[in-house]
Amino acid sequence: IIILDFIDMLQAEHRSQVMKTLGRELEKDYAKTYICDVSPLGLIEMTRKRTRESLEHILCEPCPVCNGRGYIKTAETVCYEIFREVLRAVRQFDARELLVLAAQEVIDMLVDEESDSLAELQEFVAIPIRLQVEALYTQEQFDVVLL
Repeated sequence: IIILDFIDMLQAEHRSQVMKTLGRELEKDYAKTYICDVSPLGLIEMTRKRTRESLEHILCEPCPVCNGRGYIKTAETVCYEIFREVLRAVRQFDARELLVLAAQEVIDMLVDEESDSLAELQEFVAIPIRLQVEALYTQEQFDVVLL
């Protein structure tokens, strides 16, 4: 939908000329259009059928970090996912030690704000949990490696 603003155009004759010219020029357009008359407020409503992808779709691509969602998980959320994955891995496999690979922000959170939770988890699973920064990981990526 396209709205054309002719609010300050006071003379009806001028509005009529604009509508005729607009209609004549739009006849040359290959896309299907529909034009409403000028409203009492001096606005013209028109529609034009889209004939190709939007410019955004043509010129842009989905964000590789969030896959086009527009959001990524917080480092805190990823920490909790790591805790759940550690518990799952320990229940499912026999390991002497675990290595958590994650982005810098996530490792920082595990070492600082979540250090007490990490210590409790390590005590609960009764095996050492080592942390390692993976510079190429996005904030949402992590791996729990059984050693």
